[in-house]
Amino acid sequence: MKKIIAPSLLSCDFANLQSEIEMLNESDADWLHLDIMDGVFVPNITFGMPIISFINKHAKKTLDVHLMIVQPERYITSFKEAGADILTVHYEACTHLHRTIQEIKAKGMKAGVSLNPHTPVSVLEEIIGNLDLVLIMSVNPGFGGQSFIENTYKKVKQLKKLINNSGSTALIEVDGGVSNKNIEKLSQAGVDAFVTGSYIFSSDSPKQTITDLKNQLLSRK
Repeated sequence: MKKIIAPSLLSCDFANLQSEIEMLNESDADWLHLDIMDGVFVPNITFGMPIISFINKHAKKTLDVHLMIVQPERYITSFKEAGADILTVHYEACTHLHRTIQEIKAKGMKAGVSLNPHTPVSVLEEIIGNLDLVLIMSVNPGFGGQSFIENTYKKVKQLKKLINNSGSTALIEVDGGVSNKNIEKLSQAGVDAFVTGSYIFSSDSPKQTITDLKNQLLSRK
């Protein structure tokens, strides 16, 4: 299965957002990862619909939108209209998760569920067959640049077993602290999509860093 690199725009230079997007368009990145925070579910606020619409106008890659917000079901149509291709909600933020997933798919988007570090993968047993993606948080959500939580490897393996046993086709995505130091081990554990922000955008050449990560994954096939 193809391995996906999804640079997180949370770490890009927002003063030069269009040029950052154009650089990513020309890079080996597969998706653009957008973290939406509301200051309630997580202690930070990022960007809303106008910025997503702007990104969508210039991006040539899949927009992978991760909602770290309360009551995400209220905004499903708005995120679709803004350009989201994949919409991921947090298990911890959804009272009626199955209904929310159905609504996301009804709008023509891929549907994902994200789990905070303390949330076990077993909570997804009843819904895994309905999901296109599961996003494992490998840091506590809310801020970029945090250290990777080592228990993530174990959690990914548990999730992979659940997916295989259920016959689900869901992809496994990991977000937080991903770099050249752990991407191969994560891939071996079963991760399909890798969100990485500060590691890419703080490098001397983000475009080359993305290529290097892709080559690392290809060399392990």
